[in-house]
Amino acid sequence: MEHMPVSSGKLPTRNVTLLMELVSRIRNRPDSNLPGMGTFYGPTGYGKSMAVCACAIPHQAYYVQMRSVWTRKYLLEMIMSQMNIASARMTMPQMLTQVGKQLSLSGRPLIIDEADLLVGKGMIEIVRDIYESSQGTVILVGEENLPGHLEVVERVHGRMLDWVAAQPADIADARLFAGKHCAGLSIADDLLERILEASHGSARYVCTNLVRVAEFARMKNLEDLDAALYTGALFTGKAPARRRA
Repeated sequence: MEHMPVSSGKLPTRNVTLLMELVSRIRNRPDSNLPGMGTFYGPTGYGKSMAVCACAIPHQAYYVQMRSVWTRKYLLEMIMSQMNIASARMTMPQMLTQVGKQLSLSGRPLIIDEADLLVGKGMIEIVRDIYESSQGTVILVGEENLPGHLEVVERVHGRMLDWVAAQPADIADARLFAGKHCAGLSIADDLLERILEASHGSARYVCTNLVRVAEFARMKNLEDLDAALYTGALFTGKAPARRRA
């Protein structure tokens, strides 16, 4: 079974709120004739998978994270595993029918992370088939260019009710992450702002930098830290320069 990612995603960051609202809006659409698919997209590191982790449990979502080696059959098998349906000896059409039936009967959303791979591997049509056979709620989560890639697949693009862009981490998010990664340490907003700037809005980099800050404070035996006191390096994501021989 595909496991939910373990991360800082259970924190109520603004991207968690955005994804929760997207799923709710589609699940509770007032007219069954309205489209039932949605897309949550943004750059790597913005915390999209964190948001999925936080969103899937309260919405009781079926969740899979696409992998580069998956086939259409394996995707269906993984979804059926989430649904606790045995797929042995079933043909692909039978699996598709079972997935659609369960999605329809349960009323639960299906969230597919790393959905860019669906387009790149020519598998996006099977997701449309799942939606058409269930008329349920299907959420695709992927990179910044995912909407553009889906736009050229008219039969999928036309099933989208909404597109929501993940947002860069802000000061409120940084405070939440600090509470998790720097427990017992008071970090001033000026240092959090410096971390946000160095991290370019990446939630992942913010968390990485907060771990560094916590280690710095431990080594210096500090309980309060601001931008002036912190003299350590911050991770920016930039690759180190090549060393000279």
